[in-house]
Amino acid sequence: MKLYNARRREIWVVSTLFTLPVTLLLLVYIYYSVGYAFFLSFHNWNGIDPVKAFVNILNWKELFQDPSFTGAVKHNLVIVIMSLVIQQPIAIGTAFMLDRIGSRSAPLKVIYYFPALFSTSAVGMLFLFIYSPRNGIFTTFSRLFGGGIVDILGNPETSLMGVFSVICWTAIPFYILFYRAVMTGISREIYEAAVIDGASLSQYFFTILLPMIKFSIQTACTLSMIGSLKYFDLIYIMTEGGPNSSSELMATYMYRMTFRFRRMGYGSSIASGMFIFVVIFSLVFLFVSNKLLRENGELS
Repeated sequence: MKLYNARRREIWVVSTLFTLPVTLLLLVYIYYSVGYAFFLSFHNWNGIDPVKAFVNILNWKELFQDPSFTGAVKHNLVIVIMSLVIQQPIAIGTAFMLDRIGSRSAPLKVIYYFPALFSTSAVGMLFLFIYSPRNGIFTTFSRLFGGGIVDILGNPETSLMGVFSVICWTAIPFYILFYRAVMTGISREIYEAAVIDGASLSQYFFTILLPMIKFSIQTACTLSMIGSLKYFDLIYIMTEGGPNSSSELMATYMYRMTFRFRRMGYGSSIASGMFIFVVIFSLVFLFVSNKLLRENGELS
C-alpha cells in the first residue's frame, strides 16, 4: 500500500510539473485577459489616463442599443452560415475526390494547399490588387467587353461577399486537409465491399462515408463557426469594415472603438459581448448537433 501511495504521489508531482507552464500561460494570457476585459467593460477609460472611471452598466446598455454592433453581429452570422454552406461541402467533396484518386493525387496536394501557405496580410494585399477598381482583374475583363469599372470592395452590396470569397480561398485548404486525413483512416475494404454489393460512387459517399465521418464534420463545423464569429484580419486589411459598415464584423468594430476612438471601456464591452456570444452560440450548436446524432443512433 505504501508503494502504491508513493507511486501515485510521484505521478502527481511529475504531472503537475509538466502541466504547470501551460497552466501559467493560460492563467496570464487567457483567463486574466478575459477577466480584465470584463472588468474594463464597466469603466470609462481612454487607455492613457491612470484613472478608470466606473460607469456601472452604461457601456453594456449602449452596446445593446448600438445599431453598428447589431449590424456587425448580423454580418458575422452571414459569414457563419456561408462558411457552413459553402466551405464544408467543397472541402468534403474535394477531399473525397483526392481520396478516390489515391497516390496519383500527390501533385494536387501541393496545389490545393497552396493558398494556406500565405500569411493573411499577404493574401489581403494580393486581393486588394485583384479587386482594384483601377486595373484589377474584374475591371480589366469588364473593359474588354465594353463595360466600366468594377468596384467590388467599394460597393456596400458586394464588399462582404468579396472578402468572404477570399476567406474561402484561404480556409478551404485546411478543411480539405482535415477531411483528407479522416478519410485516409477509413479502411479501403469498406469501399470495396460496397462496390461488390453494387453501390455506386454517389451511394457510397452519401450512405456510407458521410455517416462514418459525422463526428469529424461536427468538429470541422464547430471550428468554422467559431472562426467565423471572431474573424478579423482579412476584413480589416481589405475593407476595415467599410464601406458604410457594410462589411463590419464584431472584431473589427471592437478594434475601431478601442484603438481609433480610444474607448477602451466600450471596446472591452464589445469584446466581452463577443466572447459571450461565441461561447453561447458554440454550446447551442454542439447541443443541437449532439442531439441530432443521438436521435440517429450515433451516440450512446
